[in-house]
Amino acid sequence: MKRVTTSTFRDLKQTGEKIAVLTGYDYPTAALLDEAGVDAVLVGDSLGMAVMGRSDTLSVTMDVMVHHTRMVSGAVQRALIIGDMPFLSYQVNAEEALRNAGRLVAEAGAQAVKLEGSVRKFGDAIGVILRAGIPVMGHIGLTPQSVHQFGGYKVQGRDPDARQRLKEEALGLQDIGCFAIVLECMPPDLAGEITQDLEIPTIGIGAGASCDGQVLVVHDILGWGATRFCKTYADVRGAMSGAFRDYVREVKHQQFPTKEHAYS
Repeated sequence: MKRVTTSTFRDLKQTGEKIAVLTGYDYPTAALLDEAGVDAVLVGDSLGMAVMGRSDTLSVTMDVMVHHTRMVSGAVQRALIIGDMPFLSYQVNAEEALRNAGRLVAEAGAQAVKLEGSVRKFGDAIGVILRAGIPVMGHIGLTPQSVHQFGGYKVQGRDPDARQRLKEEALGLQDIGCFAIVLECMPPDLAGEITQDLEIPTIGIGAGASCDGQVLVVHDILGWGATRFCKTYADVRGAMSGAFRDYVREVKHQQFPTKEHAYS
């Protein structure tokens, strides 16, 4: 079983094979993702919303990210493990950014980190992480850690100035050394133009089919409520809810446990 690396991402772009990425936050889910053949498991700070029930990602801490990334790395044998840099883990200064990225690698087992924003804003942080030998995935467009600045979860790059800015941000992230870039919630034609301009792969989420790959939140594809750009592949939520209700009913009506569920 050949391990997926950041070089694999570049090779896949060159051959035209699409890159499949899903988020994962725990051992059993990550094991299934790996068995299914995903190219990368992103331990996203989206766990703040998907797992912790928060309204945004801003309360997710480094300790939380290390905890969940460690669970994922214990399960994954083939896919690339990418750990998200949470809010305030890299924005303060480059030294702190390096220390936190190092924690995701050394303590948690990530093979790369992802952070949101442009080189203009966070070039020092990205540079020092790269110089330490840690691969960095960029993220532009709708960056959830800036949700309050955007005034909500809104599509980015609709007007000519915003389109040009995003194109420049993508090129800047490539030039500084990022191995890939997430393009989130932007018009498909803009994402396609950025993808054509870059030598490194783009991973889209709500950015159309022209990106080199796609990423979705695993809970969204399993029935926990999907946005417009997401597809529900199975109603796992419904199956779990039914199982829980059946269990409660059987306990209440003394139908469980039976003799076959007890030690002799």
